[in-house]
This record gives sequence, structure tokens and C-alpha cells, in this order.
Amino acid sequence: MATSGFGWLSVVPPVLAIGLAVASRRAVPSLLAGTWVGWVIATGHPLTGSVATIQGIINVLADPDQLRVIVFTLLMGALLLLMQRTGGVAGFLIWVARWRWSATQHGVRLLAATLGLGVFVESTITCLVVGAVARPMFDRLRMAREKLAYICDATSAPVCMLIPVNSWGALVLGLLTTQASMGMLGGRAPLSVFLAAVPLNFYALLSVALVFVIAATGWDVGPMKTAEQRARTDGATVAHDARPVVNDTVLLETNDEAPPRARHFIVPLTALIVTVLLSIAATGIAGVQRDGVPSPTLLDYLDAASGSTAVLWGVLAALGTIAGLVTTAPVLPLGALVGAAFRGARTMLPIATLLVLAFAVGGICDTLGTGAFIAGQVTPYLTPLLVSPLVFLTAGTMAFATGTSWGTFAIMIPVALPIAASMNLDGASVSVPLVVSAVLGGGVFGDHCSPISDTTLISSMAAWSDHIDHVRTQLPYALLAASGTVFLYLLAGLVA
Repeated sequence: MATSGFGWLSVVPPVLAIGLAVASRRAVPSLLAGTWVGWVIATGHPLTGSVATIQGIINVLADPDQLRVIVFTLLMGALLLLMQRTGGVAGFLIWVARWRWSATQHGVRLLAATLGLGVFVESTITCLVVGAVARPMFDRLRMAREKLAYICDATSAPVCMLIPVNSWGALVLGLLTTQASMGMLGGRAPLSVFLAAVPLNFYALLSVALVFVIAATGWDVGPMKTAEQRARTDGATVAHDARPVVNDTVLLETNDEAPPRARHFIVPLTALIVTVLLSIAATGIAGVQRDGVPSPTLLDYLDAASGSTAVLWGVLAALGTIAGLVTTAPVLPLGALVGAAFRGARTMLPIATLLVLAFAVGGICDTLGTGAFIAGQVTPYLTPLLVSPLVFLTAGTMAFATGTSWGTFAIMIPVALPIAASMNLDGASVSVPLVVSAVLGGGVFGDHCSPISDTTLISSMAAWSDHIDHVRTQLPYALLAASGTVFLYLLAGLVA
């Protein structure tokens, strides 16, 4: 990663991409413009910048992990449409309608939030399960899809951080292990620091708490209030000028010949989740054996696992499951089944395109050293009292600009922990777990606010919402949770 030579120019690509996306409501050309300008800055010439832009997009597709995420997205479109066309969604809604809470708005909101809390294997799976289950009920009760996208987003990454038995936890533990080998954890074990940081992750805690407060009370502010009023009065679950990332005209197709069968919805989703868990275990075991890790722990296995491989195998298992169910109880001819799968995948092309370009923006930010530059700007102002809130805000700014919380973790943990260690050597009292939690919370906060983040894109896809509308309506809640987080970090700094 480049860390010098570009200075403030390194923040131009993400700022341009985000500004254009918000102003024009067209994410694809905005992301492409940000990527192109970034490569022009990096190469110093429009022609070579254009060539580098194309190569940067090709590099995204050449990266196995990123390609698996993109293929997974396309296959999820196929799965969603097959569950719709084979009567799975209709059957599930009939089954859910038997429960009293499914008839009220606050009951459905609480169901969605509870699902997000319970499905913590991967943030992507959390979003898609919550969206698939709750979206039809949100539409039936005339609730804004922006609200569902917010619930999906705010219960995915925060929950994965609070219950870190997943690839998120493995990544952070790996980064902390590196810092421990350099003596930056004050002699403490990486796992103990990580576990101590979890209850101090104030942003994740406040985000989840806020979701349940909003779900229970229906409290809305700012653009979300406008969206909910529109849905209630006009029955418009998306804005009239919205551009949902998923095409409703295809995914809302029904098959009058297919009787409602809840198992065509529940069984494939169960297969997906179980296969993801088994795949994480399988890839983790294989990775530990490949790396020759002595006396591996659970988190060693998670660290060696491949999350992108797990979710890809999961959706393939779900597709195979629903194909088997349809074969044993024919509701669609084989040709219609295959055609529906391809149409479903085609509906996900816009979100797949957005993911490719979001990854491309992240690539040019890495080349220009955007994250390291932002971190360098705030480092001189850190004091024992301000270290945690400033680290949180810096990580948030970095994740907002680059669209990646994981990249933010990888940059900020090696920056923040040596600063905390040096302050402790100078006689100050700085809590290392508190600083770690500030990095993690800040990364998730910036992710929530950024229109170029893959998690916001997936949440928009899960709710079938306009992507920019999702970002706009979620922003006040994210800022509210962030404000409370800064106050709590200041308070914790005083106590420490």
C-alpha cells in the first residue's frame, strides 16, 4: 500500500464518488468517476489513468475472494426468485400470518431485528436472511423499505462484532496477534484483549440497542420519517423516483400454478445457513492444516477459514436443495426452473456491478494510501483522554472514505496500538482494549454512513431498496449512535 506522495489528493477519489452518488443518485457512474480520477492521480495522465482503471476493475474480478462475493450475489438472485416462483414465499407468509405479532408493524420490525441478532455467522447472510423473511411483511403492512434496509445493516456488522465467532472476529484476532508479537498489548494475550474490547464496543452496542428501540416504538427522524409517512399514506414502499438495486417487476413474479409451500422457503434458507457454518469449519480445518498451526484454538480455525467460500457454498447448497424439492413435488417444468434461475441472477447484475466498482474504489484508495494519510493527520492530536474518541472518529472517517471496515481495521490497529503503548510507557494510563474497541466501532460506523461500502450495498439489495435512499435515511441513526459513542469514550477515558 502506498503511504506517501499523494497527500490530500488521496482523498479526492472517495470524496468525489460519494459526493456524485449523493448528488446524482446514480451510484454506478459516480463510483466509476471516482475510480478513474484516482487512477489519473496515481499515474499522472488521463490516458494511462483510463488504462489503469480498466485494469483495476479486472483485478477485482481476478481476486478470488471478491469474485466469490460477486458470484454469490448473482446466485442469491436466482435463489430468491426460485423461492418466489415455487410458492415458498407465499407459503411462508401464510404460516407467519398465524402469529399475532405478524399483523402489527412493531411486531414485524421486532421480528426483523431479532433475526438480525440471531443470525451472526456472516454479515452478508444476516442481511439476506432478514431481508428475505421480512420484506414481504413490510410491504404488506405499508412500511418503508428504507427502514428494513436500516434494520438489515444495523444488525449485521455490529452483531458480528459483538458475537465474534465468525470471520470478523478471526480478522481482528489475527491483527492483534501481530501487535502482540511486537509488544504492543502490554504483555496481555491477543484473545484476552479482544474479549475485553467486545463489551467496550459502544458503537456496536448502541446501534443494536437503537434498532430495538426504533422497532418497538416506531420512532423516526429526518428522511426516515418522510419515508415512513410516504409508505403509510401512499402505500409507496420506495420513493417515487427511487432506483431499487433489485428489479421488483421480476422478483415479484408469481406462479399461479404453484401452491403455497413454506418448505420451499424455510428448507433452502436452513440449508444455506447450515452449509455456511459447515463450510467455515471445513475451510478453517483445511487452512490450519495447510499452515501447520500448533495446538490450534477455535479462533485459529476461524482465522484460517474463508468466509467468501463459505457463503458461496451455502447458496449453492440452497439452490440444490430447492431444485431437489421442486423435483420431488413438481411445480415448475425443468425449462421454466432454469429460466427463472437465470432471470433471478440477472436481476442482481446492478448490485454486482456496484460491488465491482466499490471494490475498485477501495483498490485505488489502497494504492494512493488514503487510509494511512487520514490516520496520519490525526495522530499528532492524540492525548490519553482523547485517544479513544479520536481513534473512533478517525476510523469512521477512513471507513467512510474507503468503503471498507476490514481495511480500516488493518490500517488503524497497527497505527493506534503503538500510540497507546508509547503513552503507557510515558506514565499515562491508556486502556488497550478501549482503543481496540474504538477502532472496531469506528470502522463499522464509517461503513454504515458510506454509499461505497459493500455492506450498505448488500443491505439495500436485501431490502430491495434504493441504495442512496438507504444511506440517507440511515445516516441520522448512525450519527446518533456515534455521538453517544464519543461521549462514552470520553467518560471511559476520564475513568481510566
